[in-house]
Amino acid sequence: MITATHLHAMLIHFPIALLLVGFLSEVISLITKKAFFKNAAIYLLLLGALGTTASYLSGNVAGEGIEAGALKNAIELHEQAATTSLWLSIITAIIYLVVALTKYKKVWTSVVSVVLFTAMIFSIARTGYLGGQLVYKHGAGVELLLPDF
Repeated sequence: MITATHLHAMLIHFPIALLLVGFLSEVISLITKKAFFKNAAIYLLLLGALGTTASYLSGNVAGEGIEAGALKNAIELHEQAATTSLWLSIITAIIYLVVALTKYKKVWTSVVSVVLFTAMIFSIARTGYLGGQLVYKHGAGVELLLPDF
């Protein structure tokens, strides 16, 4: 049976990959000035923001019920980082979408967009690190299967 913990573990990798590749596409578009990479960055960012939202919601359900101990503190840190990542991904996606749809091309919009995208990538990396600590250091979501005797 798929639990919220399993669902969260399945979902989290998609926005990480989408956003990292989107960021690389943005960097390549700045260097090469090719529209293909800019468009790819926008689409990957939008998909990544949707994936971040799904991951955040599944993580909230997976973390419910833990109210004490060292695991509680680790989960709270991860949740705070995830909230920051969620809002950064949504705000960055909205800004990229508005700039693309309005075709508003000013230097400051490019700078703000890239700075937000960079901050979002660092936030996603921190969130992933803290999530990894939950699993590999604290054993969150790990089920021990004992042999039947």
